[in-house]
Amino acid sequence: MSQENLIKLECKECHRINYHSKKNKKTLKQRIELKKFCKWCDKHTLHKETK
Repeated sequence: MSQENLIKLECKECHRINYHSKKNKKTLKQRIELKKFCKWCDKHTLHKETK
């Protein structure tokens, strides 16, 4: 994966970085939010893209 397209996803409840993903930054200007499983919260929570 190229480093320009790599993003980090952080749990909104416990604020831990759980996932890395990629996105096309030319077409998607907003930060993405996905519902993913957090192993520290032990449930599905909203994960937001961080810097």
